[in-house]
This record gives sequence, C-alpha cells and structure tokens, in this order.
Amino acid sequence: MTISYKELGFVNTKEMFANAMKDGYAVPAYNFNNLEQLQAIITACAESKSPVILQVSKGARNYANGTLLRHLGRGAVEWAKELGANIPIALHLDHGDSFEICKECVDAGFSSVMIDASHLPFDENVALTKKVVEYAHQHDVTVEGELGVLAGIEDDVVAEKSTYTNPEDVEDFVKKTGVDSLAISIGTSHGAFKFKVSSPDEVPPLKFEILEEIEKRIPGFPIVLHGASSIDQTAVAEINKYGGKMENAVGIPEEQLRKAAKSAVCKINIDSDGRLVMTANVRKVLIEKPEEFDPRKYLGPARDALVEMYKNKNENVLGSAGRY
Repeated sequence: MTISYKELGFVNTKEMFANAMKDGYAVPAYNFNNLEQLQAIITACAESKSPVILQVSKGARNYANGTLLRHLGRGAVEWAKELGANIPIALHLDHGDSFEICKECVDAGFSSVMIDASHLPFDENVALTKKVVEYAHQHDVTVEGELGVLAGIEDDVVAEKSTYTNPEDVEDFVKKTGVDSLAISIGTSHGAFKFKVSSPDEVPPLKFEILEEIEKRIPGFPIVLHGASSIDQTAVAEINKYGGKMENAVGIPEEQLRKAAKSAVCKINIDSDGRLVMTANVRKVLIEKPEEFDPRKYLGPARDALVEMYKNKNENVLGSAGRY
C-alpha cells in the first residue's frame, strides 16, 4: 500500500528550495531518531518560524522502526499547527543506498528521498539515481543525488577520505538523472571528528571556489551540504568533563556555513551537533544526580538544550528564521 505524504501533512522540497535560493538562506535538515529530538526540532522551528526538513537515516529506520517514525512525523506536523506555526515540513530519507529503500520510503509517505550512489562510478551513479527519480516523480516526491564523497562516519555511511565534487560533471549528471537537488563535496565531513587537527582554528576552509564553479555550470539549481555540524566546543567540553572522551572533535565554522547559505546552497544537514548537545546534558544530569533514574529528568533537560541549539542555527547560521 502506498501512502501519499500529502495525506500526512508533509510537503516536498521544491517550494522550500525556491524560496531559500530567492532570499539567500538554507533550509535546516535535522536528523532525528527519537521523540525528544523530534520535539526539540519542532519546538525550535515553530518558535523561530523556520521551514524544516526532518531527516531519517537508514540507521534511524532500523533503530526506531519506519512506521513509528512516519507517525511521529505526522504528529509533529499537527503539533506545529497547535503551536501556531504555519511552517512547511518535509520528511526526507537521508543517505538511501539502494533503489529498494528509496521506493519503500516513497511508498511509506516520505516527501523527499536521497539516493547516495556517489561511491559508484559516474555512469552507475547516474543510472541508479535516474531509476529512483523516475519512480519518486510518479508520486511527486523530490530526489536528492550526490556527486563527490565526504569523509567521516555517519550511521552506515563510511569513507576514509573526501573526493571533491568535479564541477565538470554536475551539468551532465543533473541533465541525465532529472534529480531535484545535488549534494556536493567541498570540504565538509560526516561525524564529530571531521578533521585531523588539534583545535578548531586549524580546520581547513571550505572550497568555495568549487561551489562557485558549480553555480556557474548549473545556475539556480539547489545545492546541498552534508556533514555540516560545527561541533560546539562547549558541548564537547561538557561531555569530557562528565566522563566522556571526545578528544580533537572539531567541525565546520559557523561563519563559513552562513556564507554557504547565502549562495545556491539551500539545504544544510546537521546531525552530530544534536547528538553532542543531547549527550552532554544527559551526562551532566547523571553525574550530578547519581540517584536519578527517571528518563524524563535527564532527557527533558537535554531536549531543552537542543531547542536552544536549533534556534541558534536557524537564526544565526542558516538564516531560515522568520521566513514563515
């Protein structure tokens, strides 16, 4: 049985991206795996009047069950309305690695899917991406493809080193696949340990020259940045203070992400920042109150901290606040 995302209250990303590109901001794409993360995302985006893409990875579907996640998403749409926010919400498959998982998500009510065939030779990437596009577009579902490989680890996505996107390939790829947006590699990286450096000051800058060349070759086309967490050093310090081990965890400077958001980059993915903030606050409560055993008492403060982090991203990094 195929469920239309429109019945669940979601939208696809076409209008979202068009508005973002017109007004020079990026739509936040936040990953969630559980109720507290979803509550924080919706609260933050409703309060800051920001559009949002709820991202579900293959790992999240395995962890939380695809049916439950879909209905959590549907509940989130209704709750946003109760909060008085008329914000567009998309439900997106992050890093789908096969036609089968993309089809499952389209049939299950996702409004957007990503097919990540970037590890394959160019022609095979084109063929698989085109196959997903042809199926998804029958259901008015938007598709994100990828060219170039990001280093790092995120759920099942593992790569030892980055391969920057070749601007010479993008026009051919977009034309042959019919894809709706394109994830590129310009120096972002998955996970909390993005670079082999000892401090945030040593993080290499993003390759904006590649982004600019891509913009010239496919003007007005929606570009996506993965692996764009900034790895807040306060959260890292808190984790380490309360028994964690997060040495040399660094991310993408927020000012570089803001610069990217003013370009053709209209979707920026953020996952690790949420994990870090949540973990830091859970650790803090459990260490300071070792007698505590009620999950609400340590997940609640973590959720509240997540709300503030997401609001800051919307307002000061992505520029998506106040758009609806």
